[in-house]
Amino acid sequence: MPNKADSAPAGRHGPLAPPTIAAPPPRLASVFFALGDATRLRLVAVLCAGGAFSISQLTASTDISRQAVTRHLQVLGDAGLVTDLRLGRERLWQFDPTQLEEARRTLEVIGRQWEAALAKLKAFAEVG
Repeated sequence: MPNKADSAPAGRHGPLAPPTIAAPPPRLASVFFALGDATRLRLVAVLCAGGAFSISQLTASTDISRQAVTRHLQVLGDAGLVTDLRLGRERLWQFDPTQLEEARRTLEVIGRQWEAALAKLKAFAEVG
C-alpha cells in the first residue's frame, strides 16, 4: 500500500521538507537534564575551576546539606560530567569535560542545521 508521502505531488514539500538529521547520542539527554538544575550547574562551575573537591569542601559556603550535594553529584556522575576518586576515607569529585564537549559539538551541529533551515525558508519565501 503506498504511503501518503509517496503519493504527494513532486516538489510539494520542496525546500521546506524536513531535513534528515543524525540522532544525537542518547546519553546527551542526561547531560542536559543534569545541567538543567541550578544547584548542579553551580557544582559544575565550582568543579570547572579546577581540582578535586570533597563533599565538605563543596558544601562549606552553602546552605545545602551534604546528602543533597551527594545526590546532585550522583546525577552529574551518571551523566558523565563528574568523576569521583577515593583518597583514604574521603571521596573527591572532579569535573570531566568529555560529555560537555560532546554536548557542545551537538549544539553546534543543531545550530548549523537551524541556520540552513532558515536560509531555505527565506529562499522559499522570496520565490513565492
